[in-house]
Amino acid sequence: MKMKNSIIIALVALVVLTGIIIFPTTFNKGVNFINKETFLSLPTMKERDFMFGLDLQGGAYLLYEADFEEEIPSGERLQRMEGLRNLIERRVDLYGIAESSIQVRGERLVVEIPGAHDLDEAIDIIGETPFLDFREMSTEIQEKQEEKWEEIADHFGKSIDEITLEDIMELEEADIEDWEIVMSDPYVETSLTGRHLKNAGVSMHPITQDPVIVLNFNEEGAELFEAITARNVGKPLATFLDGEILQEATVQEKITGGEAQITGQFTVEEAYTIARDLRIGALPVPIELLSQQSIGPALGEESLDVSLRAGILGLLLVAGFMIFVYRLPGLLSVISLCIYVLFVIFLFKVVPVTLTLSGIAGFILSIGMAIDANILIISRMREEIREGKSISKSIDEGYKRAWTSIRDGNITTLMVAIILFFITTSFVRGFAITLILGIVVSLFCAMIINRILLFFAEESRLSKIKDLWV
Repeated sequence: MKMKNSIIIALVALVVLTGIIIFPTTFNKGVNFINKETFLSLPTMKERDFMFGLDLQGGAYLLYEADFEEEIPSGERLQRMEGLRNLIERRVDLYGIAESSIQVRGERLVVEIPGAHDLDEAIDIIGETPFLDFREMSTEIQEKQEEKWEEIADHFGKSIDEITLEDIMELEEADIEDWEIVMSDPYVETSLTGRHLKNAGVSMHPITQDPVIVLNFNEEGAELFEAITARNVGKPLATFLDGEILQEATVQEKITGGEAQITGQFTVEEAYTIARDLRIGALPVPIELLSQQSIGPALGEESLDVSLRAGILGLLLVAGFMIFVYRLPGLLSVISLCIYVLFVIFLFKVVPVTLTLSGIAGFILSIGMAIDANILIISRMREEIREGKSISKSIDEGYKRAWTSIRDGNITTLMVAIILFFITTSFVRGFAITLILGIVVSLFCAMIINRILLFFAEESRLSKIKDLWV
């Protein structure tokens, strides 16, 4: 009995903690009041908002089309479109815009940026054609940086390796002239750009079998590359895509003939990714903006309110049905269902999951599916009670006999949800991810949480009132 009481206490504590994380405002108000009235200094809970998709939060919807030359094969076009998608994602992430959705649809790109209501700004962020260039280390800048690092080290009385980020932050108040140069980019542009690169691929080293990135330049690029490598032997040479460093490698010797190899400690997947990005910059794919649309947040707020009301109404109807038909086990199932809703909302906030209208629909649907497992268990359990078995034995038999049906039904639904997640658009993907989370959490609540509640009730005086169980 003590063990079961401990489990109930732990469950209550878990539910309370989950509720605090989901709704921290009330908890923080209480903590602030206690800290104000006492000498305590209790920590408050970090507040975070739910993440909403384009249809709920509003934002920018942009449709682009790639302008391919006719001789480019379909396989190469798909590869370039994927590269463009990754490139635009990098551009959007660079500006700190989270949870954007960029999808490839044939030779078109659909860009959805929640919260971005300035279309002109969103278009400027995405830009047009990617730009690839090769840069070499500036000896002059490098020497100035080394001299300035020595001056900074003398100022703090440390070696260069011992200087910390906190020390760098204090340099603004230190009397060190032009200390900012240590933070500058030591690479300078060369005349070698993506237009000189014919192709980039991946091969395996004949001896080590490590992945090697192979570059092929045109005639003009070969001459430029030969001159650059000749003056940079033993020095790093870096490739930049849209001003962001893509990769860097140390030049081992002067390279002639227009063909070069990049070796390094990277996996096959990383090598293919770098080669793909190099090809995107080398063979630019112009993109044209076909349509643009700004979605206001007002419609999304109204849709969210309607969806939430529908979810609450559905939950109340399910609760009323369970209590009316299944009595005490039905009431315990409703408690388990409320815990299920709490846990799923907790995951939405912590993971986090970007909520869309379709995602909320998937969550509401999962509420009905969550109670389905409890109905199977209770129905089996009531059959055992009618046959004269004890409440405890009936609970065991109910779970044992219902498990195969619950398992098979949820696995098949889970398989469909996973397929939807991987092969559909963002709106349906939102439905799929909430449905997947709902199925997993509903199994946990039905098989674990509800069982704990049933056994707790079975240990109480309620087990003697048979009418409450059947």
